[in-house]
Amino acid sequence: MKAHRFVIALATTAAMSLAVIASAHDAGDNVKPNFSHAITNLPGKMLTAVEVTYAPGGTSQPHTHAKSAFIYAYVVSGAIESQVANGPARVYKAGESFYEEPGQHHGISRNASKTEPAKLLAVFVVDSNDTTLTTPDK
Repeated sequence: MKAHRFVIALATTAAMSLAVIASAHDAGDNVKPNFSHAITNLPGKMLTAVEVTYAPGGTSQPHTHAKSAFIYAYVVSGAIESQVANGPARVYKAGESFYEEPGQHHGISRNASKTEPAKLLAVFVVDSNDTTLTTPDK
């Protein structure tokens, strides 16, 4: 019975996490849940992946991720311009990747092309109780 309650709580947390990710994005992008699962050998941690698809010229609002979230980002198609923390803005092309340390500000995240779509896979390693994974700037 305890295991059943744990699974339900975990599924609820995952669903809430995926819903909160989408709330920090705007009409210039589309966020689609891809995968979410507890990391069994790291108690209290989850692995959550989302696909972010940008229309030509599309952009995400500047935002910050959960303080516990380590993020690996892989450009699936097109080219995406990104700026994390105080680093320089850089364009990543299909097949390239970057990462974000926990709690860093993501000032620029947009399609580098005005004519072609782009897609990014973002993989979060995050505390299971962090339900707000992405918070837009105010």
